[in-house]
Amino acid sequence: MSDDAFITGLPKAELHLHIEGSLEPEQMFAFAQRNGVTIPYASVEEVRAAYDFSNLQDFLDIYYAGADVLRTEEDFRDLALAYFDRAAADGVVHAEIFFDPQTHTHRRVPFGVVANGLLAGMAEAEAKHGLTSKLILCFLRHLDEEDAFKTLSQAQPWIDRIAAVGLDSSEVGHPPAKFERVFAAAAAMGLKRVAHAGEEGPPEYVYEALDLLHVDRLDHGNRSLEDPALVTRLARSGMTLTVCPLSNVKLCNVASIDVHPIDRMLRLGLRVTVNSDDPAYFGGYVGENYRAIARGRALDRDDLVTLARNSFLGSFLPDEAVATHLARLDAYVEAHA
Repeated sequence: MSDDAFITGLPKAELHLHIEGSLEPEQMFAFAQRNGVTIPYASVEEVRAAYDFSNLQDFLDIYYAGADVLRTEEDFRDLALAYFDRAAADGVVHAEIFFDPQTHTHRRVPFGVVANGLLAGMAEAEAKHGLTSKLILCFLRHLDEEDAFKTLSQAQPWIDRIAAVGLDSSEVGHPPAKFERVFAAAAAMGLKRVAHAGEEGPPEYVYEALDLLHVDRLDHGNRSLEDPALVTRLARSGMTLTVCPLSNVKLCNVASIDVHPIDRMLRLGLRVTVNSDDPAYFGGYVGENYRAIARGRALDRDDLVTLARNSFLGSFLPDEAVATHLARLDAYVEAHA
């Protein structure tokens, strides 16, 4: 069995996926047409050319423009299903997906349209592929905390179907401390907490995510490597890091896959996982991220299995479900020794 085939069949979870970031150019055109939305591109090729950005903010500009075509429950259902079809083909058996309700409510798309559409797609994916999933509500950090509180209030009718809150969008200049109170409110509701920190922001942002937001999982976290004491803390606590290799390269946070630090992270004892972030924009879904680092950093099969194992250990699934997934992973490895 080739390494590529081994990676494809490797049972894995994806823990860092922005569902709006899985909007492929073809979907953008289809949704725009059925909703009567004008987009500033004449062809799929023009959209793909626009994906040549050099930093997080340039990406976010086109990301928010693309999201404007999402208007109905059907759109969000179809968007989710298209992602889950690709994830299942990559060996994903569980996914915990981010969504950005403020991106839509600020366009007068009701919270319920977004949530109901995504939940419908999640249910259909489980019936179709046996792929389970959880929903993570992300606050946009370039907006203020008052807006985040408003979003958390809007989420109340669906709160039993939301696993966690997160924090994304423009990192630099918007430290985690800005959202300390709303994260405390989410914790009081029983929600898990995650946050993007240490992608473009400094190690201090990671400390704030840990000490002020009390995150259960750290999204990205690459710049933690600049602080040896922080690395030791993350390793000793078993904190899961949701690393996104192709995203790191596309956003110029890492020069190339050939110098990506994921192998160093493993050697330092960090519980790192591999994820696709915004795959329609960054050039690959989770399988391609695994294959890229396997080639670029010469990871062996034991390394790849460790990454897959970490993805289940870092999930918000109950212990019994994690144990079942780990047994399935072990059986797969044994069958393909």
